Amino acid sequence: MPTRRNISPDQQLAALIKHAYAHAPAVRKIFDDAGVVPRAIKRIADLERVPITTKDQLAQLQRAAPPFGGFLAIPARRVRRVFQSPGPLNEPHGAEKNIARVGGAVFRRAGFKRGEVVLNTLTYHLSPGGWILDAALRHLGACVVPSGVGNTELQARLLLDLKITGYAGTPSFLMTILKKVEELGGNVPAQLALRRALFTGEPYPPSLRAQFEEAYGLRTLNAYATAELGFLAYDCAAQQGLHFAEGVIVQVCDVATGKPVAAGEVGQVVVTAFNETYPLIRFGTGDLATYLAAPCACGNPMPRLALVGRVGEAIKVRGMFVHPNQLKSAAAKFPALGRVQGIVTRPDHVRDALTLQVEVTQDVDRAALAEKFGAAVRDVIRVSVDRIEFVAPGEIAADAKGIVDERTWK
Repeated sequence: MPTRRNISPDQQLAALIKHAYAHAPAVRKIFDDAGVVPRAIKRIADLERVPITTKDQLAQLQRAAPPFGGFLAIPARRVRRVFQSPGPLNEPHGAEKNIARVGGAVFRRAGFKRGEVVLNTLTYHLSPGGWILDAALRHLGACVVPSGVGNTELQARLLLDLKITGYAGTPSFLMTILKKVEELGGNVPAQLALRRALFTGEPYPPSLRAQFEEAYGLRTLNAYATAELGFLAYDCAAQQGLHFAEGVIVQVCDVATGKPVAAGEVGQVVVTAFNETYPLIRFGTGDLATYLAAPCACGNPMPRLALVGRVGEAIKVRGMFVHPNQLKSAAAKFPALGRVQGIVTRPDHVRDALTLQVEVTQDVDRAALAEKFGAAVRDVIRVSVDRIEFVAPGEIAADAKGIVDERTWK
């Protein structure tokens, strides 16, 4: 893989394709089955000749050829970390630098600087989210406080004691921490050194932005990222869509044909990242979006991205995608349980609430069962359940959605 910064994106892409075809068996098969030779991909526009690989397909390939489905393109001895995201998907990290470089540039757009002390609250446990933010911040030259999620009172005291200037994580969790600071008698604008925040992992509605920026005086930026690919896009003060991150190829493609769509049309976000360790070429994220062609009010004349939904049934809850099959697999461990349905709400417009409705087919101690089932679900999806409602057999229709999103964004 080339490391020179002065080569064009087309040259970088051609080098990535050559490397991936030579070293990743799955990539070679995708190309061969489609009748595409590596030398035919000379520029970004040529990528539409390559079939899209979806998240579900990637999970199937990994089950058939564990642990990485044939996408590992470096010797196994050079793998430094292995993460797992919902699917489940095993994700190898090696010495690749582009994810950190792209993320560092996005943090810079958010106003973060070298020497910043940043509280990173995305989880470091199995999910790559915390490590992606960590690598980006260290590339920028910031000092990272790897707090992860939970321990709200401790995190509130960290903000005060360490004079933390930046925050990285979900907006709902920062609001939870700031409310805890106030409960402890602190004055957020006056006593905290916190000045800026980069949010990712969940929607950032205008009402919440107003609280952070007007009431607390923070400079905030919301970034679009995925566990497999890192940072892809980010918003700006004008709030007219997401600007594409530099250093990654993002396309919006027709779900049926895989061809790029025109501005204003809805398509799937398809990404090719410059990752020599785990080269995902034309990876379908499952997110639906449109191109916005008109110049942004911030002055950036380039097209932008507007996310509109998901291709499948997976729904992001508190920064983690939750798949209906994950809920089913957890319920299958308990003989007394039948169908299960997740319901996601946001009653306070700050924090996602996850309720599970579950059919009970036997006479059991419901309190004990709720505790055990809630723990089993949490272990699978890495998101705590707020409420479990037991219902009679047949109350959840056979064709009911596995997860229902009832959130509203104001």
